[in-house]
Amino acid sequence: MARMSLIRSLVVIATLVPIANANAENTDPDWPCMQRKVPQLSLGQVWNGPNLPPAAKDWSKDSAVSALVDEVAARRLPIAEAQKKIKDFAASLPAGQLVPKTAMLVQGMFDHMDAERSHVISGISRYAHKQLKMAAELRKQASDVDALRAKPDADPDEIERRTEQLNFATRIFNERAQSLTYVCDVPTIIEQRLYQLSKTVSETLAAKK
Repeated sequence: MARMSLIRSLVVIATLVPIANANAENTDPDWPCMQRKVPQLSLGQVWNGPNLPPAAKDWSKDSAVSALVDEVAARRLPIAEAQKKIKDFAASLPAGQLVPKTAMLVQGMFDHMDAERSHVISGISRYAHKQLKMAAELRKQASDVDALRAKPDADPDEIERRTEQLNFATRIFNERAQSLTYVCDVPTIIEQRLYQLSKTVSETLAAKK
């Protein structure tokens, strides 16, 4: 049984392709995701409306705009509800404030969600580095256990104990790798949400003309 457990662990570890090779298109050799790494977005990627005035950068000084940015950026809020909040906000504005306030909203959503997205990307990179270290350690442990087993005077209990440790560590590694595949989707989810919300603003402005 111990021999079969060790073989299973060795097979798993031997097939661990270095995370850095997950996507040859990425310029960062340590990036673990299939999705291409784009550390920061540009406003033009998510906003197709008129150019935002410099005053839009003062969005955080406007309490109503700042509060709305926090609300709609939160991924726990369904996108349909976030879009409704944007439309309701636009509808509440006097005609003379519609353009400047919605410009602030767009700038605020971009600044907030791009920063959030960059934070997630940094976290993914740190997580991936830990995985690479764990993979190297697992391969070393597997090699050590294999060498121990090859010794004619090896203690069977010691082999069993170290094999169980290896199997447990391998399961932890695989669980972390599975979690990483889900986290890799988050930057794209944030980007898509930002685009949808910005599009809502653009469509709302067009409807007011």
